[in-house]
Amino acid sequence: MAPDALVRLQKVSKVFPGGIVGLDAVDLDIAPGEFLTLLGPSGCGKTTSLRVIAGFESPSSGNVLLEGRDITGLRPFDRPVNTVFQDYALFPHMDVAANVGFGLSLRKLTSADQARRVCEALDMVGLADKLRARVSELSGGQRQRVALARAIVCEPRVLLLDEPLSALDAHLREQMQVELKRLQSRLGTTFVMVTHDQTEALSISDRIVVMNKGRIEQIAPPATLYDRPATRFVASFIGTMNLLQSRFVGRAGERLRFAAGDLPLEASSDSGETPAAGDTRTIGVRPEDLLAVSAAAEGTAPARVSGVVFHGRTLRLHAELGQGVSIVIDAPRRADGFQFSVGDVAHISLRRGANCPMLSN
Repeated sequence: MAPDALVRLQKVSKVFPGGIVGLDAVDLDIAPGEFLTLLGPSGCGKTTSLRVIAGFESPSSGNVLLEGRDITGLRPFDRPVNTVFQDYALFPHMDVAANVGFGLSLRKLTSADQARRVCEALDMVGLADKLRARVSELSGGQRQRVALARAIVCEPRVLLLDEPLSALDAHLREQMQVELKRLQSRLGTTFVMVTHDQTEALSISDRIVVMNKGRIEQIAPPATLYDRPATRFVASFIGTMNLLQSRFVGRAGERLRFAAGDLPLEASSDSGETPAAGDTRTIGVRPEDLLAVSAAAEGTAPARVSGVVFHGRTLRLHAELGQGVSIVIDAPRRADGFQFSVGDVAHISLRRGANCPMLSN
């Protein structure tokens, strides 16, 4: 574990009534000033992890450390941590300034200092002109900014965000993703966000923690998760991945050569494992790493197209290799229209230089 971790979870487990396991011996280090995202499906443990850090949940076992100090037994308001909730939890009867300054009102600050910090926080989130507005008068995006301002005005060491953008429409959500990252960079505060939206996580995180069934599957920067998923679960959860049962046929330098039916593949192994000849492994292949042409050639395999989905610059082809193996290919869209239609046979091959991981279960 990193010696300079700001927050550290040590063997943290949480068992709810009825024996439901929320967290299973989770170890996690969060570095100072990073934007870390907890990502996974419902029930994976991401929100429980956030609530344990915040102090809203007590772990059944294990410890929570902040700068090396054990804070496991501290109440939420005794921790230098603030949370932005999914529903924002604003006070509708108060104006914007009163909402943002609520936490400061519990501290020993002069009225002038409170007013100054409220104005600074609202300026950071672009709402300096809404100081006296009622919360009910604000749009969804503005309410989200007020919630952020209220969280940062107390200058927490760690800001926790529980699905903060889920209530926004798609266009506003993308705008706020950019704003969140800009704000985090400007503040230098450690942000820990929970989301089930992989696109959101990939777009703004420094590192992503992929969780499944109360455990951590992989922790890595977005590009590493996408290019080198460590497990089948990560590969299938992050983006679209073809998981092809393939037969090992030999090596080509550092590359491992496989065959998925008639489709030649090359793969890499982070573990350094070299299978024995004829062994089968699961190879992950991204749709954009497959090329599709209308005529057979050396190194291609036929696949019958069963569906075509328009994706703007590309067409997503759903097809079947031999023996009913489903495969997804992203093919560039030609200017003169569709290159493939349902029922056509596309001859597919692996793009030269494609990084296809050999996956563990």
